[in-house]
Amino acid sequence: MALTATMHRFDIELADSDRGVYKTLELRVARHPSEGAAFLLARVLAYCIEYEEGIAFSKAGISSVEEPAISICDLTGARQAWIEVGAPSADRLHRASKATPRVALYTDRRLDLLRTSLAGERIHRADKIPVTVFPQAFLRSLEATLERNMRWSVSISDGHLYLTSGGVSFDTALEPQPLFEAS
Repeated sequence: MALTATMHRFDIELADSDRGVYKTLELRVARHPSEGAAFLLARVLAYCIEYEEGIAFSKAGISSVEEPAISICDLTGARQAWIEVGAPSADRLHRASKATPRVALYTDRRLDLLRTSLAGERIHRADKIPVTVFPQAFLRSLEATLERNMRWSVSISDGHLYLTSGGVSFDTALEPQPLFEAS
């Protein structure tokens, strides 16, 4: 018998003063049986950080090779941003960068290991792909509060993310780095 996805509900008060985005989000996020809690949290946090009209999680879930974890489409349905989460392959980043004006990556992996795994691979416009690393300690602490129904308050200010969940506060710097270091 195949395992089914677990649905998580996130009610989020988002206040991103860096971009002037203030929104109440009601997200229903399917967690694939093979998906770790840190990956799920990274997906939801990336959604919050990237939030704008037209944003959506992949309809096919995390197993889709044709769709990003998160897309941002304009009113015509054309994809304007391809948001990856985790440690995508060089081929996936290459295809994304060729197909979409903007690509961004959010990960819980160490940036040096990610760069090593992609080194020498062909990635279109690799210099234009920012990578935001969520520290392991931040995600592990947040994991301890993970339930099927979550209520979050998320604030982003001066490149810093502040999150309150169940009366517990968490914070981390948001410091996008280039996919590869300049040589």
